[in-house]
Amino acid sequence: MTTVLLVDDQALLRVGFRLVIESEPDLEVVGEAADGRVALDQVAALAPDVVLMDIRMPGMDGIEATRRVVADHPGSRVLVLTTFDVDDLAFGALRAGASGFLLKSARPDELVDAIRTVASGTAVVAPRVLRRMLDLFAPHLPAAGDAPPPEDAPDPRLRALTPRELEVLRLVAEGASNGEIAAELVVSETTVKTHVGNVFAKLGARDRVQAVIVAYECGLVGRGAARP
Repeated sequence: MTTVLLVDDQALLRVGFRLVIESEPDLEVVGEAADGRVALDQVAALAPDVVLMDIRMPGMDGIEATRRVVADHPGSRVLVLTTFDVDDLAFGALRAGASGFLLKSARPDELVDAIRTVASGTAVVAPRVLRRMLDLFAPHLPAAGDAPPPEDAPDPRLRALTPRELEVLRLVAEGASNGEIAAELVVSETTVKTHVGNVFAKLGARDRVQAVIVAYECGLVGRGAARP
């Protein structure tokens, strides 16, 4: 059973989400909160598998609440609720450690699928959408072509990676799937999955979203590096 905490300052939305979630036999809503501070107390008391987190709330907003949940309760994953598909606050929540974001206008089946996906440890943000957010809301990042060569990577977060792992991270950040990476490197998808897992472990990244953000922050890839 996957347990869910609902965090939104609009009671009617929480009621709607609860009805959708609890119609599924494998999902259970274990609590609700109307602001970030109450959400932290609820996470500490209930240890939910997934926190469905609104961003815009009075008092402590969803970004700060997400940051604290990720830091203090790594067993709980955060799925952010947003009004717009490219939202600077949603981007901030991803950088704070959220495992994905979902539009409040999403269909019921999209909501439950996203909760299951996040609970399984997979991010709910298409790589190309994430890169679009990075390009729009992180203008301080280096432009494509300005990034240092992998072998000269100055950022300490990249120093633990092997040359092959750096190449895999670069391809992940460009939006390549495991199958596309396997084809480009002429290896099996199983080998790629192993490399990706090693990259996550060495970077302390919980999923592809976090790994892509690290790759951009470290200058391994830059704005405009996205594949078409």
